[in-house]
Amino acid sequence: MPMAPVVVTGIAQREAWERHVLPPVELVRPGLWSVPVPIPINPLRYVLVYVLELGDGVALVDAGWDTDEAWTALTEGLAAAGASISDVRAVVVTHIHPDHYGLAGRVREASGAWIGLHPADAALVQTRYVDVDGLVASMRDLLSLSGVPADMLPDLAEASMQIRSFVSSAKPDVLVEDGQRVDLDGWDLDVVWTPGHSPGHICLYSGSRRLLLSGDHVLPRITPNIAFHSQQVPNPLGDYLDSLARLRALVPEEVLPAHEYRFAGLEDRLVQIEQHHAARLDQITALVAATPGSTAWELATTLDWSRPWGQIPPYMQRAANGETLAHLVLLERRGRVQRRAGVPARFYPASAGSSPVAGSPSAGSS
Repeated sequence: MPMAPVVVTGIAQREAWERHVLPPVELVRPGLWSVPVPIPINPLRYVLVYVLELGDGVALVDAGWDTDEAWTALTEGLAAAGASISDVRAVVVTHIHPDHYGLAGRVREASGAWIGLHPADAALVQTRYVDVDGLVASMRDLLSLSGVPADMLPDLAEASMQIRSFVSSAKPDVLVEDGQRVDLDGWDLDVVWTPGHSPGHICLYSGSRRLLLSGDHVLPRITPNIAFHSQQVPNPLGDYLDSLARLRALVPEEVLPAHEYRFAGLEDRLVQIEQHHAARLDQITALVAATPGSTAWELATTLDWSRPWGQIPPYMQRAANGETLAHLVLLERRGRVQRRAGVPARFYPASAGSSPVAGSPSAGSS
C-alpha cells in the first residue's frame, strides 16, 4: 500500500509561518487547543502549547520560555480557550529544553498544577539549570576534543548559559514513563519515549482520537538538532533513528508538532527524515575520505547548512558541531569512519574490515 504523502493540515499556521507572524489560537479538535507562545532570539519564533480541556480545568502539553512576553501569550491563549492559568491542573513537558520546560515552574506556582517529565530528562534539571559549572567544564572539554579554535572556546562553552534566565527551574512532580498512560481526565494519551533530541524526549499518542503530539521529535519541514554532548546518550543519532522507527506502529490521522504547523502523512515524513540523515552520513563519509584527519569542527564548517557558516550565530555553530559529532559517532559505530584519539580527535576513513575505535566519545566524558 503506498504511503500517504505529507499534507499540511494547519493551514492558518503555515500561512502565519510564511508571513513571519504568530499563528492564531486554534481549536484543533473538540477540547484541544493550540496556543502559540513566542520564543525570543530564535529562528523557530514560537512553540505550540497544546491545551487539553479536562472535567475540572485544563492541562498543558509544554509551556514555553519564561519571559513576560511568553507568559502574556500563554495567559491570553488560555483566555481564548475559555480558561485561565488558575485552571491549569497539569503541565506535561515533552522535553527539558527551555522553550518547552521554561514556564512550567511559573505555571505551577500560579495554579498548583503538577509537572510531568520523563526520568531521563528529570535527572538533568539540576546540572543543566542550577549547578552548571560541571556542564560548562565538560562542554569546554568536548569542544576542545572537537577541534574548536582556542580563542572561541570560552564563548562557545558558555553559549547556552544566556538562556538560563528563560527557565523557572522546577523539579517535576510526576515522572512519565514509556508506555504509561498520562493521568488526564477524558484523555487516552500514551507516552512514547523518543530519545535523540534530548535523552528523555517523549511523544504523546491518542489512539481514540488518532492524534500524535510529537514535540520536537517529528516536525513538518525541518529536522530537530540531534547533538552529541556531555548530557546526551552515547549515540544520540542512533537512538533518534530507532525512535523514528517506533512511531511506525502508530496510525495518527494528524501530527501536532511543537513548532511550525500541523500535518498528516506521518509515514512519509519519517521516510523523508531518514533519507535526510542517510544523505548527511554519506556526505560526512565522503568529506572524511577527501580530507582524512579532519576534526569534527573542520567538518562542520565545511558541511551545507541553512545559511553560510559565517552567518550562523556562535550558539548555533556549537549546535552544528554537536550535530556533526553525533553523525560521526554513528558512522564510527557502523565501521564507516575511525577516530584517532587525542585532542583534538581526528577522523579517518575506516580500513577494510576495521571495527569502531575504542574510546569513542561517550556521554559524560570528553
